Amino acid sequence: MSVSSHDMFDGAGAPQPALPGSYGEAPPRFRLPEALRLGPVHLQVSNLDRSVAWYAGVLGLTELSRRGDVVALGAVGASEPLVIVEARPGTKSVRPGSRLGLYHFAILMPDRPALGRFVQHLADIGARAGAADHLVSEALYLQDPDGLGIEVYADRPRSTWQRLGRELMMATDPLDFPALAAAARGEPWSGMPPGTVMGHLHLHVGDLAEGAAFYHAALGLDRIVWRYPGALFLSAGGYHHHLGTNTWAQGAPSPREDEARLLSWNMILPTVADVAAVQASMAGAGYEGMKDPWGTRLRVSV
Repeated sequence: MSVSSHDMFDGAGAPQPALPGSYGEAPPRFRLPEALRLGPVHLQVSNLDRSVAWYAGVLGLTELSRRGDVVALGAVGASEPLVIVEARPGTKSVRPGSRLGLYHFAILMPDRPALGRFVQHLADIGARAGAADHLVSEALYLQDPDGLGIEVYADRPRSTWQRLGRELMMATDPLDFPALAAAARGEPWSGMPPGTVMGHLHLHVGDLAEGAAFYHAALGLDRIVWRYPGALFLSAGGYHHHLGTNTWAQGAPSPREDEARLLSWNMILPTVADVAAVQASMAGAGYEGMKDPWGTRLRVSV
């Protein structure tokens, strides 16, 4: 869904600087630590060689390890993967938006020049991509060979973020491609650069309130953006979002075991005590394990 900043914020009052602590709604009980970061996503794919070639040729990821039908891929020079692809016999590709679960995972590049080099790379190889200016970031959108969604983006400085009341301002405006390409300063693309990390995950869910009960009230993420139609964005430490949820595929089923899908995503916390606190919070809210109501599995580790 595309909602412009004019559509969302026209007549809503004067924006204010989004200073630390001035926006977002904390969960009612347990709150995840500010130092939270995301680890790799684990994907089920239909053809291992095809997927590895696509993630290398289009996204510029490097193969870090291979064990049977499981390949770990990361940025240039990295030791920790961003994406783990696993081929399982009989897996079928999916039509985007036809299943609950993964909407996209989002790879965060270290700066705007790096994203500009990626834009030029996509143009050079003739790859098609969607694009958006989200006020807090600039983003490109692609789909892998199995129809799984991917965002590649760069953040704007936090000093430029704005809020309305307690809500951070985000929208979907047109991306300024010429300005972004110019930011590359003519430097060539040489693969996904060092310093690239997993920035956020975005999920199709069946119900926003039920998703908020799981990810906000029980897991402990702050609510950050709730004005965007059909979506809720959540994070720790004042980030614009570590997790997005939306109902844009409402009525769709969860993926089957024989379909390309997100097997799990990873949240990394500073200490063992933090992990234990998450588990206690989830159990106290009545959830067994770390699988959301629509079957998406989260792994929490140190």
